[in-house]
This record gives sequence, structure tokens and C-alpha cells, in this order.
Amino acid sequence: MSESKDGTIYLNDTAIRTIIEAAQEEDAGKTTVKDQPQVGANVSGGVKYKHSYLYYNEDGVPCFSKEHAERCLKGRSDYKKIVPVSEQVKADLAEVVKQDFISTNGKGIPEGSKRHDVVNKSLSTISAKECASASGQNRELVERYLTMKTVAKPNTLMNYKFVQNILKSETFNDKKISQVKTSDAKRFLIKFQQDGRYYSTAKTVRGVLRPAFQMAVDDDVLMKNPFGFELAGVVVNDSVTREAITKDQMRKFLKFVHDDNVYCKYYEVVYILFHTGMRISEFCGLTLRDIDLENKVINIDHQLQRTSAMKLVIESTKTNAGTRKLPMTEDVAQCFRAIIEDREEPEYEKVVEGYAGFLFTDKNGYPEVAMHWEHRFNHMVKRYNDIYRVQMPN
Repeated sequence: MSESKDGTIYLNDTAIRTIIEAAQEEDAGKTTVKDQPQVGANVSGGVKYKHSYLYYNEDGVPCFSKEHAERCLKGRSDYKKIVPVSEQVKADLAEVVKQDFISTNGKGIPEGSKRHDVVNKSLSTISAKECASASGQNRELVERYLTMKTVAKPNTLMNYKFVQNILKSETFNDKKISQVKTSDAKRFLIKFQQDGRYYSTAKTVRGVLRPAFQMAVDDDVLMKNPFGFELAGVVVNDSVTREAITKDQMRKFLKFVHDDNVYCKYYEVVYILFHTGMRISEFCGLTLRDIDLENKVINIDHQLQRTSAMKLVIESTKTNAGTRKLPMTEDVAQCFRAIIEDREEPEYEKVVEGYAGFLFTDKNGYPEVAMHWEHRFNHMVKRYNDIYRVQMPN
């Protein structure tokens, strides 16, 4: 048994018997009391007495040796249970242990000791599920963490599912929570990259595991988060930084789109995106009522997305700062006027969670999403690079 700063008592599977029946072991008669300090033991007030392999402080409260205490704290060996104990229970147990120590002069535990009753009364309030928490598997920890992400957006949920699918094929997934050390976590991510996965994938996986293990720390299941290290010092960052185009490149690309017989119909959209900085999902979510041509203001307070189940959903902007009233220049206003004039009035407006009047729709009348424009931009850039020697980054 070892006590942390917050008063948590750490126990292994047999620690209860170890504490309350130490003097009844087969070698109880061989134990002696040494009236000498034991340096480094993890108890308050200093350790003054030793009985068998138990240490007692000056108030008669027992604990393990320094080595055993460290094993408890780090979750090594079979030390895998963390039981929160109230101040009243600790006070009752300390008083019983003190009286036992005095009555036997430190030579054993008297018959009829109430230690067992005090500890069992406390343990009876702990569910079997909680008792097994620290010996649970990493898979269960991740699943429990993700069940609490109830307000995540569809794309975030897709990332969570992606991480779960990756972990299914890893032996790390079946490892016990209490057995994961920082070195294990680092080796797991290093192996990840050695298996051919990108830095961004390792970062995504760690982005789930780190808060999941932190939840275990916050719940007093673990003392330390094994994933609480900087990723850059462990895994090589092989990600490629996106290259922003220059103003000259932008002008050349816009001229190409404007003059091209195929892609000229997308010129207004490309111009608007270049000159407003809107995210493509924000642009797809724009409706007629979001565009105030009179005051030249664009209202951006939502975005349109499509889930993996092919369901259209309206989401809030990516960040709170993303909700904004965006002023537009006269050129941008002219582009919006052209789009609205060319927009065919559908027989029935498709409504997505209360929003209707989207600027662009597909052949079935449903509003277009980011994927449509991503394909178009890829084709435009490819066509541009096929014609010109100076390549446009994609």
C-alpha cells in the first residue's frame, strides 16, 4: 500500500491480505522489529519501524518499501489496482494499526484486529468493474474515451473511426493499460513509421491515445500519461508543407481559367475563393440569404458537409473565429451576381437542416459539397500544368 499526494491508496490483487495478515504468514515468527530509520520510503512523517517487509511511520501506519512503492506508482508487475479511499477510512485504519502495533510491541497483529473489517467495508463500496479498470486493455480505454466525444463533427468522428481501425491490427491494442510505459508508447509510434505509415497518421493516432490515457490519469487509474511526450522528438516529421502560390501565379491561373473553353464556367467561384479566403465547405454552405449584395457582406456562420454515410449535414464553422461577416469587393460582388443569375431555379428546393437556396446543385438537385470542387480544382491544375512550363502547385 502506498499513498499519493491526493490521498489515493494503491493496492495490488493481494495487498489487502498483505497488510492485514502480514503477521500470520508462515514466516511471521522470524520477523523482527528494527528501531531504525528507513531512508526513502514513500510515507509522510518518515519511517521509524520495520516489521517483516512492511514499513511503519511514527504513527504506526504501514506501507511498502521504496521499491514496492515505486512499483505501485508506476503500475509495474501485478500492481494494477488503484482504490480511492476516504479520509475517514484512512483515519479508522490508521487508528486500528496504531493500537495493534502498541498492543503487540510491533511483533505481530493480534487476534481480533479490526483492520480486515475497516478495509473490507471500504472495498465493499467499489464495483467489480471499477476494480478491474486498471487491468483493462488499451482498446477498452480508447472506446470509453470516444464514447464521451458526443459533440464531435462528422469529419472528426471519421478520424476517430480511422484510428480505431488502425489499432485493431496492432498488438498494442490488447495490452493492459497498467503495463504501458512511456518507452512502450514511443516504440509503438516508431514502429508505426517503420511500417511505412506517414508522420501525419502517427500524429492522428497519438491525438486519440494521448487524451485517452490522460482520462485514465484523471480518473486515478494511472499516475502518469505514457503518451505525454513531444512527438517531434520521437518520430521523424516527413510531412510536406503546403506551398502557397504567389499573386503572380494567382493572376496567371485566373486568366487560364477565364480563357479556357471547359473551365471558364468556374471562373467566378475560383475568383471568389481567391479573394475571400473562404473554406470550400463554407462556400458550399452559402445560400441566397447569406449574400447581401446591397451592403456587400457575406454571412458565414455554418458549413455544408457530407458524412461517410452520404448524408448532407450543416455544421458550425471550424472555429468560433470562423463565424464572421465578411465584406466583399465590387469584383467579388459581380461574381456573386453572375452566379445567382446563372442559377437555375429548381422545381423543389432541397432543404438541409433548415437551409435552402444553395448556389450550386448536382443533377439530382442536391447541393454540391467540397468533394465536387476538389475534383474540379485538381483537373484545372493538371490542365494548367500540361500547358505551361512553370508548374502550379497542387
